[in-house]
Amino acid sequence: MSSPSSSSLPSPATAEQTCPIRDVLDRIGDQWSLLILDALGTRLMRFNALHREIGDVSKQMLSRTLKRLEQDGFIARTLYPEVPPRVEYELTPLGRSFLVPMKSLVAWADANHAHICAARRDYERMAA
Repeated sequence: MSSPSSSSLPSPATAEQTCPIRDVLDRIGDQWSLLILDALGTRLMRFNALHREIGDVSKQMLSRTLKRLEQDGFIARTLYPEVPPRVEYELTPLGRSFLVPMKSLVAWADANHAHICAARRDYERMAA
C-alpha cells in the first residue's frame, strides 16, 4: 500500500504519454507554482517563511504545490534531523534555469496587464 503523500501526487509523465509543452505548462502554470519559484529565486526558505511570503495560499495547497515542484525537479527539500525538525526548500539547477523565462513572462504580464484588462472590459461591453 502506498503512503498517503505519494498517492496524492500524480504519477510522473513519460515522453510517450503526453505533449511536453502541455505537461510542463500544466504543472508550473497553476495558481501557486510561479509565486513559489519566484520566492525561492533569491534564497532558500522554510515552509512558514514561504507561507508568509506568498500570503493567501493555504498551508495544504502550499504543501501540495511544493511536493509537485519537488517531484518535477524544480526545488529540493532538505530535512534536518533536529527537534523540532527543520525543513528548507531551495531551487535546484533546473529551477534556477527556469527563472530566466519566468521573469520574462512576468515582465510581459506586468507591461501588458492594463491592455488585457481594457480588452476584457471592451469585450464585456460589446457582449452586453
